[in-house]
Amino acid sequence: MKTAFLTMPGLRSGRPDSRHDWLFVIAFFLMNLTATAATAASLPIGRIKLPPGFHIEVLADNVPSAREMALSPKGILYAGSIDGHVYALELRAGRVTARHVIASGLDMPAGVAWRDGALYVSAVSKILRFDAIDDHLADPPKPAVVTDRLPTGHHHGLKFIAFGPDGKLYVPQGAPCNICLPDRDHYAMLGRMDADGSHYETIARGIRNTVGFAWHPVTHELWFTDNGRDMLGDDRPDDELNRAPRSGMDFGYPFCHAGDIADPEFGKNHPCSEFTPPVAKLGAHVASLGMRFYTGTMFPTDYRNNIFIAEHGSWNRSRKVGYRVMRVIVNADGSNPRQEVFAQGWLMPDESVWGRPADVLPLPDGSLLISDDYAGAIYRVTWTAP
Repeated sequence: MKTAFLTMPGLRSGRPDSRHDWLFVIAFFLMNLTATAATAASLPIGRIKLPPGFHIEVLADNVPSAREMALSPKGILYAGSIDGHVYALELRAGRVTARHVIASGLDMPAGVAWRDGALYVSAVSKILRFDAIDDHLADPPKPAVVTDRLPTGHHHGLKFIAFGPDGKLYVPQGAPCNICLPDRDHYAMLGRMDADGSHYETIARGIRNTVGFAWHPVTHELWFTDNGRDMLGDDRPDDELNRAPRSGMDFGYPFCHAGDIADPEFGKNHPCSEFTPPVAKLGAHVASLGMRFYTGTMFPTDYRNNIFIAEHGSWNRSRKVGYRVMRVIVNADGSNPRQEVFAQGWLMPDESVWGRPADVLPLPDGSLLISDDYAGAIYRVTWTAP
């Protein structure tokens, strides 16, 4: 993932190793906060282009650096962030009736997941749990620590988390670099644990940085996005959409990228044929983040079981790409993938940017939410027959 906090233009190695780099990080972060404050009051939502019959509105514009979203059965929308806060929005009939900050001062709590009355939150090296939080939004409890034994590094340290059909909590760990050969059991991998933090195991390797995954609604197989490495030019390698029907699979990093590009430093003795290729190539530097299968009934029937992917957008390409939401139509076995733009307009013709999609989430009524960590907003997309 090209994270807004650590993978930024101007850093020599992609991470802040020197005093100069840390000053740049601080300046970049303050710039994002300023942009959020400036755009929240009057977001140009009319610039977003959607297919015929679809409509987009601002659900909330006061969720700074909103990242992953999770919905409780009571209709409470939770959103993680990179600014230390976790937000709760009470929803009714597609509108926010109240907003709460249920946690602050956490270490980039980007990931949120709901299970058995509790909210699970990722905070780089920790997974926290807020018990019975729906009933204590105004007086949130002190979180229980599920685990505090995850890597502490911030480079690709933001974690999208989710519970799988097996009842286990899936927690990834990105590579601690742009390109390197880390311990492949602890970095560049996807793991899972029991809800109490025990029995953590690596189930897939060779994943540079996944910040979005979901399970197919029919086959219950795991699918995930993965961000390609940087510094190989404008147009390669692609981000990936991957399918993992079983545990133990290897998707290539750092030896092979996008299924067919041998890494110039690490790929010599590891041909791409050794690894599982992606289902689809998503484009270079688009920063594919949150993804979900659409299972609602509001959208036209040909959208059923399609994948929506939030593209956060490039930071180091000569011309910007991404900054949109994509629709991927693909068979359950990964065959015949087809991609098309679903929502765009956050990237302007002059390459200025007013928003960056970070996650997508279908609601029970069939509408689709999109979080935007740059504008500090959450949008709601609906469909009405033309």
